[in-house]
Amino acid sequence: MFLATTDSANELLEREPLAVLVGMLLDQQIPMEKAFTSPAVLKERLGGTLDARTIADTDPAELEEMFRRPPALHRFPAAMAKRVQALARILVDEFDGRAENVWSDAATGADLVARVGRLPGFGDQKARIFTALLGKQFGVQPEGWREAAGNYGEDGSFRSVADVVDPASLKQVRAFKKEQKAAAKQS
Repeated sequence: MFLATTDSANELLEREPLAVLVGMLLDQQIPMEKAFTSPAVLKERLGGTLDARTIADTDPAELEEMFRRPPALHRFPAAMAKRVQALARILVDEFDGRAENVWSDAATGADLVARVGRLPGFGDQKARIFTALLGKQFGVQPEGWREAAGNYGEDGSFRSVADVVDPASLKQVRAFKKEQKAAAKQS
């Protein structure tokens, strides 16, 4: 795993599905490594546990303070604290508090994209990227997952966080994103 800035944060991502889901939620308008390191920091600030029920039941002002405290967990700590808490509440209410239940019994790739796309902070594109991440790095591969993930599911592509496994792939993904931004400016 090569998504966070520390070995301990990467190890948390490998063993804790909620950390991966929260990291992906936070992966917007900040560097990817910061987004995927923040779940480990949040776990520490929650007293050593990263649990959907704990997050859902934490006083909103207290959770926002945890996001705001230096180093802030996101560029927009108040908005992201609310979004993470809303995500945790859905996990508790609909998925027995377990992030992996979002994907563990998805019948198809399309079903997986739809399930993820209903979560707070996950639009269609982010749901496809997360599906690709689950398929490529976590072995979550329901029938048709690559097709459902679109271009992000392509083998050997370097389009998103789903393809980052080492410093070289991170560099390739960043180059691809830079090319996409340049092309968008020209059109």
